[in-house]
Amino acid sequence: MGVKITETVYRDAHQSLLATRMTTEEMLSIAEKLDDVGYYSLEMWGGATFDSCLRFLKEDPWDRLRKIRAIMKKTKLQMLLRGQNLLGYRHYADDVVEAFVGKAIANGIDIVRMFDALNDVRNLETTMKAVKREGAHAQCALSYTISPVHDIPYYIQKAKEMAALGADSICIKDMSGILAPYVAYELVKALKAAIKLPIQVHSHYSSGLASMTYLKAIEAGADVVDTAISPLAMGTSQPATEPLIAALKGTPYDTGLDLERLNEITEYFKPIRDKYFENGMIDPKVLGVDINTLVYQIPGGMLSNLISQLKQQNKTDRLEEVLAEVPRVREDLGFPPLVTPMSQMVGTQAVLNVILGQRYKMVPKEIKDYVRGHYGKAAAEIPSDIKKKIIGDEEPIAVRPADLISPQLLELRAAAKEFIEQEEDVLTYGLFPQVAMSYFKERWSRKYKIETSLYNEEAPVHPV
Repeated sequence: MGVKITETVYRDAHQSLLATRMTTEEMLSIAEKLDDVGYYSLEMWGGATFDSCLRFLKEDPWDRLRKIRAIMKKTKLQMLLRGQNLLGYRHYADDVVEAFVGKAIANGIDIVRMFDALNDVRNLETTMKAVKREGAHAQCALSYTISPVHDIPYYIQKAKEMAALGADSICIKDMSGILAPYVAYELVKALKAAIKLPIQVHSHYSSGLASMTYLKAIEAGADVVDTAISPLAMGTSQPATEPLIAALKGTPYDTGLDLERLNEITEYFKPIRDKYFENGMIDPKVLGVDINTLVYQIPGGMLSNLISQLKQQNKTDRLEEVLAEVPRVREDLGFPPLVTPMSQMVGTQAVLNVILGQRYKMVPKEIKDYVRGHYGKAAAEIPSDIKKKIIGDEEPIAVRPADLISPQLLELRAAAKEFIEQEEDVLTYGLFPQVAMSYFKERWSRKYKIETSLYNEEAPVHPV
């Protein structure tokens, strides 16, 4: 049996290259042909797509899911979920997590890829139970990073914990594009020997390694890899679908996918890419290979955020200092993988340390909460002097962070009741209160032809 392909064009590809701006209409026009390719799955929801739909495109992400599901009957639809964080940047109560997972699957999701930024498996428990209860495929992802504590035995142990939790498959999630080919071979081999579950590999082309990494991972026994159709591939996106299919043709790993059929899809996305390039949505910097990815382990999106923060302070000349500070902050904080939300948090702390000229003179609330244990358990012990600088003599919590969060669903429903048109709106509001309320008001005005300027009240902000 050949290797299977997950196509990312509807989610990670356009999230990586064009700030998640592809519209539902652009997706629907090619959905039928994508459905006929024979992909293992199509990643099309989750990650930043939810927020961007509401914030920038003024679209309902739930409606997008339903419309794509209505067309695509043959291909499994897949989403990315940040465990207890769902699609946001903090933990939500268990009742919100359970309701969200239930609605995602009811609206058409077949495969839920769940990960935790710290690989703290406790933060996947509620999501896992909900996915299994709804009868969907539960894929647990290992957030891949490199550090003195993140070795192959570490990942094997985490994969075993995920398997014990009930995972149907394991994904190696290399969000920074730093998984080297021969390391991938060893890691996949070790996982295949340790657990009897399918192994999927996800990487980004940021460092230029990913296509070679995929070949070695496939030789080691990887069952599925993530690729993007070529117009939206490479750079900070995934390796291109077509060349990999061509490379594997006639080998024991042959995907069985038809390049001629894929060419129709390639031709469809070329003008879409050109449109976003011309309107400035695609930054040329995200299209090439960035050596900073390997030197500092910084994902492309995180690098953009650092530059943006420095621009606001008129300190872009300090970028090299900030890039050098990121690994130091990461070590201080127990080597968290640089994935959402940890990448943003570590990056902001590094910027503050450099600009203020004194390390940890100012510490954002999110970093304090992380050190308190509210995001989960760090892979390595945080040094006591760093802990003292950040939270003084406070004792970090030892329990699963969500155990300390009271149920939220009833409160969310009450806060958003004026604008609820579907049960899913409660969850939309729970994840992004202000963005959702703005969208709801606009939807209301479109429906009833009322000017949004007639609303005088500010959107209520959920207190937790």
